[in-house]
Order: sequence, then C-alpha cells, then structure tokens
Amino acid sequence: MQLSEQEVVRRGNLEAIRKLGIDPYPAPLYPITHQSAEIKSKVEFDEEGKLSTNFKEVCLAGRLMAKRGKGKASFAEIQDASGRIQIYVTRDDIAPGEDKTLYNDVFKKLLDLGDYIGIKGFVFKTNMGEVTVHVTEFTLLSKSLRPLPVVKRDAEGNVYDAFDDPELRYRQRYVDLTVNPHVRARFMKRSRVITAMRHFLDNLGLLEVETPILQPIHGGAAARPFKTHHNSLDIPLYMRIANELYLKRLIVGGFDGVYEFGKMFRNEGMDATHNPEFTMVEFYVAYKDYYWMMETTEQLLEHAISTVNGDTKVQIGDHEIDFKGPFRRLTMFEAIEEYTGVDISEMDEAALVKFAKELHIPVDDSMGKGKLIDEIFGEKVEGNLIQPTFITDYPVEMSPLTKKHRSKEGLVERFELIVNGKELANAYSELNDPIDQRERFEDQLRLAKRGDDEAMVLDDDFLRALEYGMPPTSGIGIGVDRLVMLLTGQTSIQEVLFFPQMRPEKRKNEEEE
Repeated sequence: MQLSEQEVVRRGNLEAIRKLGIDPYPAPLYPITHQSAEIKSKVEFDEEGKLSTNFKEVCLAGRLMAKRGKGKASFAEIQDASGRIQIYVTRDDIAPGEDKTLYNDVFKKLLDLGDYIGIKGFVFKTNMGEVTVHVTEFTLLSKSLRPLPVVKRDAEGNVYDAFDDPELRYRQRYVDLTVNPHVRARFMKRSRVITAMRHFLDNLGLLEVETPILQPIHGGAAARPFKTHHNSLDIPLYMRIANELYLKRLIVGGFDGVYEFGKMFRNEGMDATHNPEFTMVEFYVAYKDYYWMMETTEQLLEHAISTVNGDTKVQIGDHEIDFKGPFRRLTMFEAIEEYTGVDISEMDEAALVKFAKELHIPVDDSMGKGKLIDEIFGEKVEGNLIQPTFITDYPVEMSPLTKKHRSKEGLVERFELIVNGKELANAYSELNDPIDQRERFEDQLRLAKRGDDEAMVLDDDFLRALEYGMPPTSGIGIGVDRLVMLLTGQTSIQEVLFFPQMRPEKRKNEEEE
C-alpha cells in the first residue's frame, strides 16, 4: 500500500505512542458526562464572568480538530456529535509530576488532527469571550492514521478549502459528516421528520408493521425488480419494489390501519431524484377513501414539516413552497389540457400515439394507453407543478390496483401529490373487487407480452386474500427521501442518503492503465 508523507508520519506517531506504553485504541468505557452544544447553550458564570457555576466538572470526548500554542499552554478544539468546543491544555495540569512527557511529547507532538481524545476539566470563559474547557486530564481514545481535509473558517463564518466535491463526499460520507457540520445537520433533520411522521400515524391509531423484503412475486408497483435465487428453497426471489400487496393482506386479516417505513428496490435508471434503493412510508386504512386520504396527507405533511422546520414554508432554489393545506386539486385530464391545450380524455390508443409524436415524445409498440398518458403527463405537465398539487382521477389503464371511479367512466380513484415538479406521494381508493382485480392483472400480462418490462405480475395469493373479503380501504405511499429533499432544500437525492449507490471506485493503477 502506497502511503502519503502524512500517513507515514502518523504511523510513526502511532509507534512512538505505543513505545511510551500508551494504548492508542483502549477498550474501557469512557465516562462522558456532557456534550459541547449542551455546555455552550446552558453555561452560567460567576459574578466575574469567568468560571462556570454549573459546569465545574465535565467529561467530553471527540475528534481533535485544531491545535495551536507554544510553550507550557495550548488551545485546541474538539468536535463531538453536537458540535465543537475550545479546550485549554497546560503542561502542569495534565502532567503535574516531574515527567512532562504527556504534554511535551504526546499532546504537542504525537497527537494529530482527527485523533479521538477524551478530556476532563472545568468550564471557563477566555478574555476573548470564548467558552472553553480547562483540561485537567486527557486520554487518547483512537489514533487517526489518515489526515482529514482541512476546512478553514474565518471569524465571519466564511469557508475556505471546502470539502465539496460530490463524488468524494458520497464515497467518503464519514469524512463529509466530520468536516461539514451542515451535512450532519441535514441528516439529523431527516431523522426528525421520520419521527414526526411516525408520531402522526401512531396518533391516527395505525399499527406499525414489517413485511417481507424478499418476495416470490414482485408486485404492488410498475417497476423493474432486482432478482436473486434462494438456494435452499430453489426458487427465484425478488427484492420488493413495493410493500402494498402485503399491507393489504393485513387489512384483510382484520387490522383497521397499518403502516411501514421500508426500503424499496427498483432496478432502474439513476438521476437526481432516483436511487435503486430508497425509503417509502406506506399506510392503509380501512373504511376510508381517497378524499379522506388527501385531507390526511395534507395534515401529515403540515405536521411533519412544521415540527421539523418550525414553519410550513420551504425554500428550494428560487421557489418558496408552502405545505399549508389545502393543496390544489386537478384531474389528470384537466392538468394535461391546462399545459398542452388539448383534451385527451376521449382519445383511443392510436390517437394518443399520434398526439405523443406531435409533442416529440418517444413511443414504441410496448406502450399501452396508460403508459402513453403517463409519458405525456410526465413530459408536459409534471415539471410545471411547483406548489403541492393533487393530480386526481387517473385513467383505469394506468392504475391496476385502484377502485373504479364512483361517477366517471373509464377513470379510477387515484391521486398523486406533485411538489416541485416531482411525484411525492401516490394514493388510491384500493380495489377490493377480486374479479375486477384479476381482470386488471390479466391486462397487465398482455402488456408484458408486448414488451412492457414494468407491467405488474399476477399474484394469485393476493387475489385469494381479496376473495376472503377486504373492506373498503384507502392507501398511500410517500417517498421519504424526496420529502427530506424538499425539507432541506436539496435538488439531488444523493444529498439526503447517507450512502447513495455509486459506480465502483477506480484505483490509481486502474486510472494509469
């Protein structure tokens, strides 16, 4: 392994530490009592404004991120999970006896930026007004053998030499999180929005459940699956593209409402809003319809976003998006007519093909009526819908799992929520007629024979479940990653996934070839 000059130095420091009898990777628990943010936000000082009255003894741990000073005293900074805090280290405090090795050699020479250390001490305020921990004892907790990128920040908060190359950041997210506090804050926000959604769904009386990720039939969505093989059972299995059909089985089983936060997997293209592995929350509630679900979706998003952001408004680029309900509602055909000037509601497949070609939308023989309408909508309408908009009443051909519309022939009771030009949620009044459902699946089989590799597969067990009787039900799937993108003002899904999927990393010798 080729080592850089700095890496060679760090390994030398490691050996020197070991020769001094210090374990650079100690095993015992380190008794942390406080975090840096807590100290900085809650500290109280005496009348002179120097010594803390409430943090007289503290124990912290984190990475050493800065070190400066000469002679018998040094200032440094450590970073824990909550942020950074300044520390003050003197020779005689940490090495009170005759032997000053711990300060002169270990702290000043052998500690490197990025090392994990533990400190004990008390809190005071410097003459410059900086909240600081005066260290009385320190412990090396883990030696860092690779140097971190040095990101410089001036007094005004300006950043220099930022670690901002997207490919490096995604491949080495651990470095990104260490040197870019705003990225760490983004993922903390992601966690909080999921917690807020869980709280809302729990308060609705829904039960959180888990359904299989490996499935014998890839059902519940129009998508291409990942396929594997189970050796013991000698059967093909598919990583789930949706958990819909299993959640509906639980409604058949007698639960009035269920939800699941789960990973989905689709073997499709990657772009700014698509990753092959992504997170959805789906929930299904008996005795409800898609009108109820629209109102509930408004309430859920308003609750989650205001809980996390303190407001329902989110700034994304040039757009301020407001999640305060009610959202605008347009039917699929109304939306297409609004943005193309053409009413396609009475068109047959041949007319739709002709219209799509006029709009310069690529078509092929595998496309049925539903796929053509979907392509027209995606190309000419979707990108224009910035504020939260419910697109309702889809053609039956586009929605094999949805109940036929109660009053509009040829349509189904479905809506999609579009925000900032992208689908955020998809919901139905669920189809619970087993005979109608079988016919819809058979229509999908015919599309598959025409070459549509996203057509749904017939699921006999799901049909059997419906034959036992499923109450009227409404269900929805919400893309968690896309919601977090909106919340945090990001335009790329890779920014809200800890570890987005990437091509294999090229090694130096490969690049030279």
